[in-house]
Amino acid sequence: MLTGDVAVVAETKEDNNELWRWKESRWTNPDIDWRAGSIISAGIDVGSVSTQCVIMVDGELYAYASLRSGSGSADSAWKGTNKALEGTGMTVDNWDYCVGTGYGRVLIPMSKRAITEIACHGRGANWMYGPRIRTILDMGGQDCKVIRIDERGKLLNFVMNDKCAAGAGRGMEVFADFVGVPIIEVGERSFDIDDEPKPVSSTCVIFAKSEAAGLLREGWDVNKVLAAYCSATASRVMELMKRVGLEPELAITGGIAKNRGVSERIEKQCGMKFIPKKWHNPEYEQKSVPFDTQIAGAVGAALFARALKEKEKGK
Repeated sequence: MLTGDVAVVAETKEDNNELWRWKESRWTNPDIDWRAGSIISAGIDVGSVSTQCVIMVDGELYAYASLRSGSGSADSAWKGTNKALEGTGMTVDNWDYCVGTGYGRVLIPMSKRAITEIACHGRGANWMYGPRIRTILDMGGQDCKVIRIDERGKLLNFVMNDKCAAGAGRGMEVFADFVGVPIIEVGERSFDIDDEPKPVSSTCVIFAKSEAAGLLREGWDVNKVLAAYCSATASRVMELMKRVGLEPELAITGGIAKNRGVSERIEKQCGMKFIPKKWHNPEYEQKSVPFDTQIAGAVGAALFARALKEKEKGK
């Protein structure tokens, strides 16, 4: 529970067998009366692993939800939407404009327009971290993107690796499940070691699992194996970052951003720090609005939605 009435609600389902599962969350801003707003915009990011719905009132964050994606994009979009709307008295009919993004963006029933996740992440990160951000590392479920933006969040250049889940969120989930460690503990435990090991050499999740099995048979501690995999993930990401070029300041978004075992090893390898994870808006910082690195794409989509609605109105 955060200060005041601000709260993050974790999923109620607890399954000890689902070690790979991140906690789901939602939040509503208690200081905003959406009925008094001029433009209610929404962004829905349906990714391969998770789905986020963000609702803004006149450009201010009103509510969001982050859930596991389901079997279909439309179903995932509705589940994310219903979770974000929970307890607000708002329905999708109250939305003035909705933009869809992510892999499932063209199949989101309530969206009026689809915009690429790369453009939305640039816009969203610019809003979340501030205009000084120039390089964004988005570590999603099935791919990793390095995005260069200008002071307005406009895309300048990007590079991505989507050939394998290794180095992305789903690969980390598979690995966590294989070694029997909850995904939320991987980052911390990867530093609970005596010496930093060499990264695993395999660039494929399946082969990395085989390599890890061999290391465990040799007597390696589980935490040391986790460190080797996190280090390998960081090394693969660095290859992408070098291709697009790094320009400070740096920001990291996506689920892997919650894994300090990867993010801090990236910082060490590139010699730069990611900007602290807090809202750029000073008013939000004072109100202790919860920060979730996974909602950047949906934030960007909601901002685009507001701009498109304003254009319709001729503002």
